[in-house]
Amino acid sequence: MEKILEVKHLRKSFGNLEVLKDIHFDVAKGEVVTIIGSSGSGKSTMLRCLNLLEKPDDGTILYHGKDIVKGELNVNEHRSHIGMVFQNFHLFNNKNVLENCVIGQVKVLKKSREDAEKTAKFFLEKVGMEKFMYASSTQLSGGQKQRVAIARALCMDPEILLFDEPTSALDPEMVGEILEVMKTLAKEGLTMVIVTHEMQFAKDVSTRIVFMDKGIIAEEGKPEELFEHPKHERLKEFLYRYRLSN
Repeated sequence: MEKILEVKHLRKSFGNLEVLKDIHFDVAKGEVVTIIGSSGSGKSTMLRCLNLLEKPDDGTILYHGKDIVKGELNVNEHRSHIGMVFQNFHLFNNKNVLENCVIGQVKVLKKSREDAEKTAKFFLEKVGMEKFMYASSTQLSGGQKQRVAIARALCMDPEILLFDEPTSALDPEMVGEILEVMKTLAKEGLTMVIVTHEMQFAKDVSTRIVFMDKGIIAEEGKPEELFEHPKHERLKEFLYRYRLSN
């Protein structure tokens, strides 16, 4: 499979706290890679490094062979290829739903207003939000905001979509609807990297699972391997706690 992203020797510290320690990681076209692990294991920091929302202290991140850490690719151009959906939505509160999905296309992709609106309407319909097109984003529920955030990211035609705990800020009954949208995208072959605590979802949709512990990738493999035959003691402990809580 064609590799889109290759990460080598990635390190990141905040003050004296080393959050990422010599990370090696890659993403191939069409993969759904889910990153799991306890809070504080470095999952979100690693994800945020992939599109330079956090600048690594050391290491390389190659996007189609170009090192984005060294600036071989313009940051904004890179981010247009690698979209991100945040846990707290990050919608523009002063704009309606349609405008949230149009603005990036016009400003970054330099699309005409007409084309941008057409694309926005297509993806809003895809996530079931076409009826709310002209609503203010402040009037939406958490689940609706997250669906708009996913539509907005898809409008940019990303090669990879990153999800940083996309359901953690939602009420339990809204979690299912967002996971369903993501399952549909996975079935359609979108390349995704997902940080999540939703283990059943991870098991169902992932082509590969990465388990992080204390800033390292402790184990990775196919979902059935990791869930049924974990090798690392910390992963066994993590899954045992998950099973107890369910």
